[in-house]
Amino acid sequence: MQNLIQIDRATNLHKNNSLQLLCFFLEESKGLYAVNVFKIREVIKYSGEISQIEFEDHSLIEGLITIRGLTLPLIDMHKWFHYDPQNPYKNLSPYKIKSKDPDSEVIMICEFSNLTIGIRIYQADRILDKKWTEIQQGINITGGAYNNKIVSHTHYFDGRLVQIVDMEKMLSDIFPWLEQEKDDEFEQLQKIESQKLVLIADDSPTALKNLARILDKLGLRHKGFINGQDLLDYLFSYNTHEIGLIITDLEMPETSGFEVIKQSKADAKTAHIPIIVNSSMSGSSNEELALSLNADAFINKSSPLEIQTTIQRLMK
Repeated sequence: MQNLIQIDRATNLHKNNSLQLLCFFLEESKGLYAVNVFKIREVIKYSGEISQIEFEDHSLIEGLITIRGLTLPLIDMHKWFHYDPQNPYKNLSPYKIKSKDPDSEVIMICEFSNLTIGIRIYQADRILDKKWTEIQQGINITGGAYNNKIVSHTHYFDGRLVQIVDMEKMLSDIFPWLEQEKDDEFEQLQKIESQKLVLIADDSPTALKNLARILDKLGLRHKGFINGQDLLDYLFSYNTHEIGLIITDLEMPETSGFEVIKQSKADAKTAHIPIIVNSSMSGSSNEELALSLNADAFINKSSPLEIQTTIQRLMK
């Protein structure tokens, strides 16, 4: 029943080209950050044990926590913001979040890309309702250590900047073994014989790059866009008979993936083009959501073999 309620709520938001963001702080009285609420299972105050599994000062994984019998890795988001892949052994301990309450930690329990993890923050604020048209691309607006970790931004009720975190980038940095698994699958890919063009849209540069790499290996022509509106503008100005497939994320500035699906399926010239939702919001409920939006398929973000199999099935 809970899944059905969540699907209903998410579908209504997407139909209105809207989203909900959980705003939070990483330091007292400092900048506001946000994550889409559908990537968050819950926000808790945790006063239990943190089992340390890494002892190096450069480690991004704080340890393991147990929530209702489920053991999860704990990440300190502020430490990740100061992580530099060009200097992976940098001491991150000075950037650990100093808890507001010394007896408990504020932790977001998040689920995406078939992973459930705990993310330490300083303080959760409130949920912000926004139209996707109010979300602006903004990769490098902070610069420095935060460079390329902010995927877009919007504004708070009082006009303050709210920076939306690139969760795909965070996963890639913290769990490099995920990329190794994808590399192992990548080597198994076989070329797909087609001259049709594949259009792809994702606001995460990391996700867009990974998807382009997979399509190159499959031998498919492709064109990428950092939001849904750019994809739609191209789609309706191009020879649609040459387009064999659309792969889109759901969460994108200006125009969401749902709007891409809705407009594409509503136009007689483009209704025949299969659409795959490529999302990090894993789980059966999100697959049901994607299909409820009239997409032709749902895949876990940038899983190479799943992408190959789905393209072979859908692209004629």
